[in-house]
Amino acid sequence: MGNICCCSISFSCDAIFSHCLNCTERQVAFISELEDNLDSLQAEMQKLIEVRDDVMTRVIIAEQQQMKRLNQVQGWLKRVEAVEAEVRELQRIQTQAINNLCLGGYCSKKCISSYKFGKEVSTKLKVLADLKGEGDFKHIAERTAKAPLIEEMPIEPRIIGQESIFDDVWRCIIEEQVGIIGLYGAGGVGKTTLLKQLNNKLCHERHDFDIVIWVVVSKDLNLEKVQEDIGKKIDLFSESWKNKSLVEKSCAIFKILSNKKFVLLLDDVWEPVDLTKVGVPIPNSTNASKVLFTTRYKEVCGKMEAHKKLRVECLTADEAWMLFNVKVGEDTIDSHPEIPKHAQLVAKECGGLPLAIITIGRAMSCKNKPEEWKHAVDVLKKSSSKFPGMDAMYPHLKFSYDRLPDNKIRSCFLYCSLFPEDYKISKEDLIDCWIGEEFFDEEHNGIGARNEGYAIIGDLIRTCLLEEDADDFVKLHDVVRDMALWIASEIEKEKEEFFVHAGVGLTEAPGIEKWKGVKRMSLMNNKIRNLSEPATCPHLLTLFLQNNRLSNITANFFQFMPSLKVLNLSNNFSLREFPPGISKLISLQYLNLSSTGIRVLPEELKALKDLSYLNMERTSFVRRIPRQLISNFPMLRVLRMLDCGALERAEHGSVLFNGGEILIEELLCLNHLSVLSVCLESDQALRKFLSSYRLKSSTQTLRLRKLKKESESLRTLSLTDMEKLRNLFIADSSFEKLQIDCVGEIRKTPETSRFHNLHRVGIVNCKSLKDITWLIFAPNLRILEISYCFEMTEIISQAKVDEFGATTGNHHQIPFAKLESLKLARLPNLESVYWTPLSFSHLKEIRIFKCPRLWKLPLDSNSAKERKIVIKGEIDWWHGLQFDLATRNAFSPCFISDYDERKDKLKVCGSSEDIFVGMAIV
Repeated sequence: MGNICCCSISFSCDAIFSHCLNCTERQVAFISELEDNLDSLQAEMQKLIEVRDDVMTRVIIAEQQQMKRLNQVQGWLKRVEAVEAEVRELQRIQTQAINNLCLGGYCSKKCISSYKFGKEVSTKLKVLADLKGEGDFKHIAERTAKAPLIEEMPIEPRIIGQESIFDDVWRCIIEEQVGIIGLYGAGGVGKTTLLKQLNNKLCHERHDFDIVIWVVVSKDLNLEKVQEDIGKKIDLFSESWKNKSLVEKSCAIFKILSNKKFVLLLDDVWEPVDLTKVGVPIPNSTNASKVLFTTRYKEVCGKMEAHKKLRVECLTADEAWMLFNVKVGEDTIDSHPEIPKHAQLVAKECGGLPLAIITIGRAMSCKNKPEEWKHAVDVLKKSSSKFPGMDAMYPHLKFSYDRLPDNKIRSCFLYCSLFPEDYKISKEDLIDCWIGEEFFDEEHNGIGARNEGYAIIGDLIRTCLLEEDADDFVKLHDVVRDMALWIASEIEKEKEEFFVHAGVGLTEAPGIEKWKGVKRMSLMNNKIRNLSEPATCPHLLTLFLQNNRLSNITANFFQFMPSLKVLNLSNNFSLREFPPGISKLISLQYLNLSSTGIRVLPEELKALKDLSYLNMERTSFVRRIPRQLISNFPMLRVLRMLDCGALERAEHGSVLFNGGEILIEELLCLNHLSVLSVCLESDQALRKFLSSYRLKSSTQTLRLRKLKKESESLRTLSLTDMEKLRNLFIADSSFEKLQIDCVGEIRKTPETSRFHNLHRVGIVNCKSLKDITWLIFAPNLRILEISYCFEMTEIISQAKVDEFGATTGNHHQIPFAKLESLKLARLPNLESVYWTPLSFSHLKEIRIFKCPRLWKLPLDSNSAKERKIVIKGEIDWWHGLQFDLATRNAFSPCFISDYDERKDKLKVCGSSEDIFVGMAIV
């Protein structure tokens, strides 16, 4: 047998036993404590989730302020997310692991797998505890140069109807190369809300601005306060900052903002903010920064050199009704079948002003009885200041009034409230009333006062207290008018004292007790028939009685009105007898009798020595105006007599007798005359008129009638120095042509004075007239009406224009550049308006009647671009109308015919195609 080698190995039995015991205890614990550990795992996971949610809330708030979360926070959140998924997986299989336990939970049917599962649960408990401890962050985010700093602002939902202006401004901020943007509009129109919406959109939308700064400027501009708000936003504000000078702060702000792409939002700007003094770099294409501000004054936009000026308009009727519904609530609107119609009347009284809609809508939100809504309509129409909530709204609007430069312009503004709601106020008439009330300094008489009046209207428009309605008219927003009446009748009652019941359906004048103490009274646009009871009103300055049904005014009605300066009786067609008491109004300066039925002016009117304005236009039944009456008004500056006595044969001895020759003699005595409208009916009167530079330079409206064929007195060149001429009417005359062939006179006449202000021309029944080519010298003509000129073949003669150009070497202006309306009737031989197509960029309507040879209109393709021109004519005329192919292509969708239901087709010149005309409703 081979050799056997024996080895002896020695072990410590105690050590081996102790190690085995420890391992066994841990392994057994993973199994025996499994159920308890699973319960702990669920509880600890829930605690970690709560910590995670708290951290996320802090992160969201920080990121809304355009801060960036720390990397360690982001890493922790990812680890929490991972361990949450792992715990969910353990919880998913925990039922099976528990089912494997036996012997009261101290052993397992599958020891190895239970051991591994229990060990993993125990490990996760420790991970959860560690993560929970790590989640106690002192800082969770930091400011970075590329993270915009924006504070979201609490606001109501966007005002209905502001979507379009919001989108326009947003494009200016994000897309367009526009640096400074001015938003202007009336108080309460929603400018601040719009600015806040833009601020908040910058919080949530992606953009590349570094910082967005919000500053409320308010009425009393304080540049240091503006610097302080900016300094706080860019981390400059501190105790040492407060001690710096304006210039030092400016330099510090400029240094930081020059290296940033910023948006500066300035709210409620009342006067220009000098951005340079504040330290704000002027936005340009290089820095691509933006400055956006709100103001009530368009003038501020100009003074701050805004690259874009956007007006925030009131809401349309439909938008206003939608917003009103939201504020009142559908439950209230639908609570009674009668309420919606009354609610629409209440909403209409708000005039589309969001502040008024919101204020009144909230006040009516609990009113569910029709009687309450009827009462609301009555209060808003008669005394809106007593409506709930208005006491808080009117002072907000009154800020614009308070900021007007002086008492003169404030009085001018309040005066506008004498007119009814939605009334189109003639600028010229308004200024004449202001002059009559002597709002202007004495040395500012005549032209100077009128210019000042137009300047004040411009200021009121730019402050959004007045709204421009076409070039010649303005109107007062309903809510602004109510505010003005509140100021005049309550706030400044002793100074102003207005009594305004205009357009409210009165059939009788207010009782005499209502007249006491009143300074300005308006009863216009009512149904009053008689004024029989004299009232004592020693302080009354203005009395508006126009647009009533007056037929009788008692002789002593005006007896106790010694201070009355402005009296308007116009548009009382039933008033036949001149009120004799007017001659006792020795302070009267403004007297409007236009469109009344008065037949005779009395001699007693000579007592009105201070009269400066007299309007007798359209007093067609006047047959007698005594001689030396008009010339006896030494201060007369405005005299309007168009169509005075047009329907009556003037009595012998009247200034209207003999076609106006006597009238011209009287007019020549008026040394202060600055505005005249007159009708002349004889060649002799016209010659005398044209020989006076003062009369020609004062005339705004001239009507010429019954001029003879053999007369050579009417040469249009003799009218070219009538600088104020706006309206020219020629009727019932038999001359063949209006002279245009005096080349020498044309050379002497400055280009700018050739009918530059002529806006309207009407020619009727001039049977021998061939053309009116002189209209090429009327660049601002808006309305042209020609009828019953049987020999007229063309409006503008190409031959005469070419002759003029060849003789003078001058190129004529393109005619009709601003024409809005063209009306041609009973012109049987008319073939041409102009020989080549024109753009007619302002044309709104063409009316053609009984012009059988006019088959071509001078419309080019640009005339139809993105707009419609109303073209009305007889059906036979439509059949013959011809266009070239290019014009037809542009115009075919834009024609509007009187006969659209007939679906007429027009034959196109040079094409076999037919084009459909109409379908739109005129």
